[in-house]
Amino acid sequence: MIVTNEFLNLILSVLLFPTYFQAEFIRFAWGVSDPVWVMLLKRTLLLLPVFSFIIACWISIISSLTVLFRQNRRQFITTLIITWWDLGKSILSFWGGIISFLLQLGSAITGLLRVTVLGLWGVIQEILFFPFRLLKEIFRSMGRSSIPWIAVTLILFWCLVEAVIFTYVTTPLVMDTFSNITGEYFAENLIRIPLFIFLFFVVLGSYAVLSTFVDVIQKKDYAAIIGIGVIEIIVLFVEVVFLYREFVDALVPWFAQYSENFELGIFWTLAISSFAWFGIRSLSWVLFAAHGTPTVMKIIQGKHQVTPDKPVQPAVNRKETYSNVHLSALKNSSEWVKEKSEELIHAFMLPPLQIVAATVNFVVLLVSGHHLFELPLTHFDQVVDSGQLLNKVGKEKKAPSQVQIARENV
Repeated sequence: MIVTNEFLNLILSVLLFPTYFQAEFIRFAWGVSDPVWVMLLKRTLLLLPVFSFIIACWISIISSLTVLFRQNRRQFITTLIITWWDLGKSILSFWGGIISFLLQLGSAITGLLRVTVLGLWGVIQEILFFPFRLLKEIFRSMGRSSIPWIAVTLILFWCLVEAVIFTYVTTPLVMDTFSNITGEYFAENLIRIPLFIFLFFVVLGSYAVLSTFVDVIQKKDYAAIIGIGVIEIIVLFVEVVFLYREFVDALVPWFAQYSENFELGIFWTLAISSFAWFGIRSLSWVLFAAHGTPTVMKIIQGKHQVTPDKPVQPAVNRKETYSNVHLSALKNSSEWVKEKSEELIHAFMLPPLQIVAATVNFVVLLVSGHHLFELPLTHFDQVVDSGQLLNKVGKEKKAPSQVQIARENV
């Protein structure tokens, strides 16, 4: 039989048919002459399927030639046809997977923006409301404690207020006194700071004397009453003459606005100062100083405050605070970001793996006569590690030989 050139060319054209279109397919999928966005779209959607299709064509040609030497020809041809079907499904799954990835990416970006905004809002709330929560905890602790911390806080605050007022009122007098003594002029700030500290302890000491005077009266210790009474009179004289008198003198211009030829003598000045001292001390003593001053004195003396008449309330065991809830929300958000990132990675890698797995099935079919992957891939866990794939190939190789041996025995 003479083989003509036409017959040989026909055979070669059949065996080498991919050469007629593969260059055009690759050139079209590469899209060099197209606009940038079209080029990127072609390379994303068409380049991998085109390469897979060309490789599948070449592998199919080689597989068709090996049919002459195979035993299970019918099963092999059927498997080859199914492999082409799997390749078509993989290409469609690849395109659908890209759309699914874009949708998941948009959902993840929206969720990330939501988590970021809520996290920032939680941090802002944590910063803004922290002082209020701190005050709430302080007042709750004060309410549970056997020590009257509210009264202690109020007495210290009241002493601070009186010290500030008397510092402002008596600063000119103190400056004139130091200037007359030393012959030098001192700056106001240099005088006010030590004067404020001095007056703060003077006011606090006056409440301490008043507290001691009340205690000795309750105990009916007449000798102590006389002694503390003399001290209280001296305190009254000092505060009225040096502090409250200056306060009343500062109010004289206000009195003069509503009366003509107004003159306030020393008697009425001292009388009004004494009434002011008595009224302020009485009101503050009844409101908070009676409970706060003894506690301050015990703290200064280093004595433990014991109030057996007042039962100690057990602390409320609160399982969750706002900070704990905020931290728990941040922890849940971080776990959500971690899970979402893994889902995005799997959604990004799974579409191209569909086509790669279909191409690998052609190669494995040529070598071992069966598929390696079950397509389409639905989740990333189906792409196992290389060792398990090799074991799978080895097991699948043994199975046909065992079946063949069984058939031969029968």
